[in-house]
Amino acid sequence: MKKVFLSAITALLLFSCQNDQSEGMNSETSAIARRACATQEVLEAQLKADPTLAIRMNQIEAFTSEQLIKGFSGRLVNGKIEIPVVVNVLYRTTSENISATQIQSQIDVLNKDFNALNSDYNSVPALFAGVKANVGITFVLDQIIRKSTTKTSWGTNDAMKKTAQGGLAPTSPTTKLNLWSCTIGGGILGYAQFPGGASSTDGVVIDPKYFGLSGSANAPYNLGRTGTHEVGHWMNLRHIWGDATCGSDLVSDTPTHNTANYGVPAYPHYSTCSGTPVEMTMNYMDYTDDNAMYMFSTGQKNRISAIFVTGGPRAAFGI
Repeated sequence: MKKVFLSAITALLLFSCQNDQSEGMNSETSAIARRACATQEVLEAQLKADPTLAIRMNQIEAFTSEQLIKGFSGRLVNGKIEIPVVVNVLYRTTSENISATQIQSQIDVLNKDFNALNSDYNSVPALFAGVKANVGITFVLDQIIRKSTTKTSWGTNDAMKKTAQGGLAPTSPTTKLNLWSCTIGGGILGYAQFPGGASSTDGVVIDPKYFGLSGSANAPYNLGRTGTHEVGHWMNLRHIWGDATCGSDLVSDTPTHNTANYGVPAYPHYSTCSGTPVEMTMNYMDYTDDNAMYMFSTGQKNRISAIFVTGGPRAAFGI
């Protein structure tokens, strides 16, 4: 399952040339059938708009690789990181104005999933049991900000994060994780901004139908794992298939996937990619249903940890 880490130059090419994973994004009906995360599309748009972003992201990749090459063990700054979370709720309808209980349920899911306390953690197959990981990061609800709007959907151009466009600007984004709950449209469940992007748009966007424990009507994405997946991106994790056929997610202990997996794949699910026949479909960074994803790997944990150490792009969260 070993992958070679990409150089900064290779990473730049990866960020610039990854495939457009647009299947299942054409309607709200298709989103119910197939998970759709717009993080990669948003990244590609940001790279086109800001040529310096690729430079910053390559510097982050070089820093991350350096930490891992030096034998970085995953130790976080000041021990365990506790991340304050600001939730920005933009609503037009009563159902979009999600309750404090639903919001807290998402925080609870994040705490379980990032601390290996999820009830399905022990369902990880024996093949991957040696690399399943407790990331060891906790989340605390800091503030809920609500704003009524006339918008029926917000899209993926970060309008929900801009006051001038009717949204809510992030609160203290260098020291607080901002989540936006709003109807995105286009079949998109959520999206995140990778480390290195502008602080004015930093954070995670989740459609209210898939925010936390949102009820059986929103199955199979009603268990809060859209939040786990998107926060994973915010912590510098890539889609496990690398947004390319047999692509790289820049993690050494995750198998190479043919492409995204959907639904609840039967185990073992075989890949035709060279050297890695069984795919880690239960990883949070795949596209499976909420009840089919339940692990991070040790390599992903170490990649996450690198952004919080001194010199990392989110080191301020560890102070």
